[in-house]
Order: sequence, then structure tokens, then C-alpha cells
Amino acid sequence: MTDLRFPIGPYKHRAGSAADHAAWIEQIAALPLRLREAVEGLTDAQLDTPYRPGGWTVRQVVHHLADSHINSYMRFRLAMTETYPTIKPYEEKAWAELPDARTADIAVSLTLLESLHTRWVLLLRSFDEKDFARTLNHPETGILDLDFLTGMYAWHCRHHVAHVTGLRLREGW
Repeated sequence: MTDLRFPIGPYKHRAGSAADHAAWIEQIAALPLRLREAVEGLTDAQLDTPYRPGGWTVRQVVHHLADSHINSYMRFRLAMTETYPTIKPYEEKAWAELPDARTADIAVSLTLLESLHTRWVLLLRSFDEKDFARTLNHPETGILDLDFLTGMYAWHCRHHVAHVTGLRLREGW
């Protein structure tokens, strides 16, 4: 049986080429539409269904994507404007348990993601290849470059959409 935590497999980084960077940026650009399609027509009861036993609900996944990608966008901007910035980690599991993440209408985060990804993709498309080598310091994981982070967030987009589409498939929704 497939590990429901990682429906497309865990993230495995490989250094990206210019073609990889372009593909990853397109995957990030596609997230708002892919996510809207994945949740289209779901009822509140379905949105409040965990994508796996012990996992977040679909609603929490949608709000998590907004939370995570806001943080990521800011980290990319810091890496582009500062030398080796140290970023602030956040407790994503605790954020997912806050009342807004558990109960808010997903339309709020879907709209936020559309605007956020428009800006993020504009930034990413402005990069020269050397920009993907810029780094930041994550206090918990160490030095990360924008090549790694671009690939990871492209994966993150596909990963969480697959949580929703996998649940829909299993439940026959």
C-alpha cells in the first residue's frame, strides 16, 4: 500500500538545470488552479475529512498551503535581498490547529494563493540562473539554496494536491 503521507513520494532533491527551474516554476504557478480543481464541489463534511488517518483535514491542507507559501515567498525575497539571511521557522502543525485553519472557508486561502502565487512566480521568473544559488540559513536545517527550495516547493504543490485528489479517489467523491 502507498504511504498516504507521501502520495507522490518524499522530496528528493537533485540540482536543477535551467529546464528544471522552468518546470518547477510552472508547477508552482499551477498550484492555485490545481488546488481549486481538487477541492471543487466538496461539501463542508468532505472538507473536514482527514486525507489520511491521523492527518489534516482537506480544509487544513488548503489553509496550510497558504501559510506555508506565504512563509516561502518571504524567504525567497529575503534570500534575494540579503546576504545569507537567517529565516524564522514556524510550527506548521500548531498553525494547522488554530481555529482559522480548522474552520475558515477555504475560499479565503484559495484567493490568497492565487494572488500570492502570481507575485511569487513573477519573482521566480525574474531570476538569472545564478540567483538559484543564493542561500539562506534555516536554523533547524542549515544552509539552503533557492535551487533546493524551488524544487521543494514545486514538489510541495503536487504533494498536497495529491493528498486531496487521492482522498477523493479513495472515497469516490
